[in-house]
Amino acid sequence: MAYILKRLLTMIPVLLFLSIMVFSFIHLIPGDPAEIILGQDATPAALAALRAQLGLNLPLDVQYIHWMARLLHGNLGTSLVNHEPVSLLIMQRLPVTVELAIGTIIIALLIAFPMGVLAVVYKGKFADFAALFTSTIGLSVPPFWVGIIFLLLFTVKIHLFPSSSYVPIWQNPLQNLSAMILPMVATGLREAAVLLRMLRSTMLEVVAQDFIRTARAKGLRAGLVILKHALPNALIPVITTGGLQIAGLLGGLVITEQIFSLPGFGQLLVQSVFSRDYTTVQGAAMVAALIVVVVNLLVDLVYGLADPRIRVEGGRT
Repeated sequence: MAYILKRLLTMIPVLLFLSIMVFSFIHLIPGDPAEIILGQDATPAALAALRAQLGLNLPLDVQYIHWMARLLHGNLGTSLVNHEPVSLLIMQRLPVTVELAIGTIIIALLIAFPMGVLAVVYKGKFADFAALFTSTIGLSVPPFWVGIIFLLLFTVKIHLFPSSSYVPIWQNPLQNLSAMILPMVATGLREAAVLLRMLRSTMLEVVAQDFIRTARAKGLRAGLVILKHALPNALIPVITTGGLQIAGLLGGLVITEQIFSLPGFGQLLVQSVFSRDYTTVQGAAMVAALIVVVVNLLVDLVYGLADPRIRVEGGRT
């Protein structure tokens, strides 16, 4: 419990720092929100009145305090462009990206772990070369190119999947799966390549250690040695890599969402930046930062589950 409490307390200064960064950087974007809303033909009096209404005429530190006060009450503000609550816009888009990220990670795990284990068990044989080839191809080919090839092959040529038919999974699971499977696989291949390379290299280091040789000397089967002794001791670096991948997917799926016409969170953020919608960009950026911090917290907790020594040491410090 002390381990979890300590990790939760460390989130407070991190989120405070991120809020300052998000608020500060958004004002570096060129353009006047009042001019975007009213148009370039608006009179100076109308622009001044709108800036006063939005609080844009106040000093930045006062604007930040007001923004943080609303944020602490769960109010992300109202979009300057379409005049809808930012929280509503995010709740409409975020489930798409979360579903895509979860599906991507599941596909990556289904590819990386079996191939990584087989590569170590059959080191120097066909399974090992297949794992190296897969990881090299996955790292070399960008996901957006894979997505375009998938669209041309499975949508335009074979007509196996529709081009743009996304519906929420709770409305029509089959139609949702048909729209999401291609982008999940397109991004999952690269994430699998990263995990596969990390898992293989880490496990090769572990199997060279003395306790693995002792386990083999006791007559344990090679597969049992790998699964029971080598794999658990190789998980920490893999968990770290997986956590970074999950956090990175939040912003890395923007191109994939664009290619497959998915109304996701990343697409909302990019559109808001181009339209100079300050409040939406600030709210979306803070939600993204919160998700990244929570993912890092979960990774820390998984560390404790994978290796209890980390949890004990963390509770003592």
